[in-house]
Amino acid sequence: MKSDVKNISLAAKGKLRIEWAKKDMQVLSLIEARFQKQKPLKGSKIACCLHVTTETGNLVRVLKAGGAEVSLCASNPLSTQDDVAASLVKDYGIPVFAIKGENIKTYYDHLHAVLDFEPNLTMDDGADLVSVIHQKRKNLATYLWAGTEETTTGVIRLKSLEAKKLLMYPIIAVNDAMTKHFFDNRYGTGQSTIDGVIRATNRLLAGSSFVVCGYGWCGRGLAMRAAGMGAKVIVTEVDPLRALQANMDGYQVMPINEAAKKGDFFVTVTGDVNVIRAEHMRSMKDGAILANSGHFDAELDLKGLAKITKSRRIIRDFVEEFNLINGRNIYLLGDGRLVNLASAEGHPASVMDMSFANQALSAEYVAKNYKRMQKRVYSVPEDIDQMIARLKLKALGIKIDTLTAEQKNYLSSWDMGT
Repeated sequence: MKSDVKNISLAAKGKLRIEWAKKDMQVLSLIEARFQKQKPLKGSKIACCLHVTTETGNLVRVLKAGGAEVSLCASNPLSTQDDVAASLVKDYGIPVFAIKGENIKTYYDHLHAVLDFEPNLTMDDGADLVSVIHQKRKNLATYLWAGTEETTTGVIRLKSLEAKKLLMYPIIAVNDAMTKHFFDNRYGTGQSTIDGVIRATNRLLAGSSFVVCGYGWCGRGLAMRAAGMGAKVIVTEVDPLRALQANMDGYQVMPINEAAKKGDFFVTVTGDVNVIRAEHMRSMKDGAILANSGHFDAELDLKGLAKITKSRRIIRDFVEEFNLINGRNIYLLGDGRLVNLASAEGHPASVMDMSFANQALSAEYVAKNYKRMQKRVYSVPEDIDQMIARLKLKALGIKIDTLTAEQKNYLSSWDMGT
């Protein structure tokens, strides 16, 4: 079986970690039990471009249990957990092409490697597989039924393709499911980003000024967790409604050129390019910490940073010191890539349980319905979203009320007023 991982001897450790994550992924486990019996994905080939973590390990196992042929590559050069990659190859027979710290050439070689399997379905996190297909592997459109997309950045790219009428096959925007973006982006990104910053720096957040660039679901979760650690949170935004919401939530709101002078920690979570630029970095305090938790390192102007730097060195794992021409030092975490995966382990398994339940059930939906789907970006069907929420509540031992017949009638009527 063709694969490319760092060290197959790491498999034993990876297998234990995959099993540990599974214990907190009850919804996906319920889906796995049904998939093993019904094999709804039999006859499908799925190319996955996802962060190669313990949680992803459990997702691809479930897809295989459902009858799919699965191959996996990394969606970020620094997000791979090498022991997990080794275990998936050795213990579960899944072709994996991912090495933590791989260079850009290897990264794209790995994208092409999973596409060489001629998949029916793509499962993306950032839309790099889709991008490669549309630019260099257009012949694969013959085989493709549909795809799924995991993250905000990828959905933005896909909707751009759709708007220009260039999208070659249907995509389900898993990111937009309520059980994904509300929990994964808010609670997952919030906790795991703080985890990544602390693991990389071992700095105290309490009493510091913590700048969050972007106040979408990810930014809200990050601001909430930073404030919970005792930081004074500053939010930068371009959207007036989100800026107003950040203000009403109790945070300072100001432009990045003002925040740059005040912050001790800076984290971008916008999905856009060059959010923090060289002119902002130049005005930062000596010792400022700079990180990104959006999908691509493009959120930070790293080329601009290099131009205003006299010297640079790796001062500790995942921390690079930049000595600027003005004499100040600023510190970049995880090469500007996803700090929650570069220097930590990504989202907790209980959060990814819902995200990956959406992926698995969306794959099943595609296998059943792709012949009726058009070349556009679809939302996750509401019944799937609701079912995952119900299963998660059940796993947590939480019960809720149901509407009475009278209440249902009231909500569906127009003539019952005061």
